[in-house]
Amino acid sequence: MHPEPWRAHLPVLWREAIEILNVQRDGFYIDATLGPGGHAGEILRRLEKGKLLGIDRDPVALDVARKRLKGFADKLITMHGNFAHINELHAASGLRPADGLLADLGMSSLQLDDASRGFSFSSAGPLDMRMDPATGESAADLVNRMSERDLADLIFELGEERHSRRIARAIVKGRPFRLTTELAQVVTRAIPSRTALRHLHPATRTFQALRLAVNRELECLDALLAQALGVLKPGGRVVVLSFHSLEDRRVKQAFRAWQSHGRAQILTRRAVRPSEEEVIANPRSRSAKLRAAEKATG
Repeated sequence: MHPEPWRAHLPVLWREAIEILNVQRDGFYIDATLGPGGHAGEILRRLEKGKLLGIDRDPVALDVARKRLKGFADKLITMHGNFAHINELHAASGLRPADGLLADLGMSSLQLDDASRGFSFSSAGPLDMRMDPATGESAADLVNRMSERDLADLIFELGEERHSRRIARAIVKGRPFRLTTELAQVVTRAIPSRTALRHLHPATRTFQALRLAVNRELECLDALLAQALGVLKPGGRVVVLSFHSLEDRRVKQAFRAWQSHGRAQILTRRAVRPSEEEVIANPRSRSAKLRAAEKATG
């Protein structure tokens, strides 16, 4: 890995996120997905007497962020935890209700580029995919124990992969799997070449499905959205960046429900997308969507 892995990390839609958060010099903000600290650094540069609470379930990312942001130690509090428990984490911090909350969903470049974490199919590594390597089942555990039917359902529902049954059949026939590249090869062979999308690796959707399942990402997002307004002060803002339709749909529905019940006002009539320039500079930003809402003051 690069000796300073954060240098390869480009925070997605950071200008738009910071602008919508409307960072105040003496404000208190929560970065619920601290990662390598890209967005956090931009918030911290705008604070004088303010504070930032940075949370991440990945201990490796936390260590990187602490090193990267050591110059802001007087303004930054970091906590190891899952944003599904945002109420408890906020309460444990002892800080007041926040002026803003940011959540950048999905993987970071730090995780994707480290073959030993098992997120990527481009280089050989253990088939793991856990954001917190100390908890839960790995991707290998899942693919090696699940029934063919359950695997097919998981790949279809969480990967939105229409060849899920062919892929599940091939996985069951080829297991056990220990390496990412072994699984990727079997998935690739299971998909008819004439139907493969040119811009998408054939294993992309299957790997997405396994990652979401391993980390229970959609359940955790639902829990965050159920609690987010509770950690904000009236007028506080929540900004969420999602990277596929399963996440974005949940965010959009939650924001609409908040607005219909008078709990918040949607700030983004349509999702904010990266500019063409950003996509060229950072191709991984291509699928990003940003949505924001402001907690009601009444």
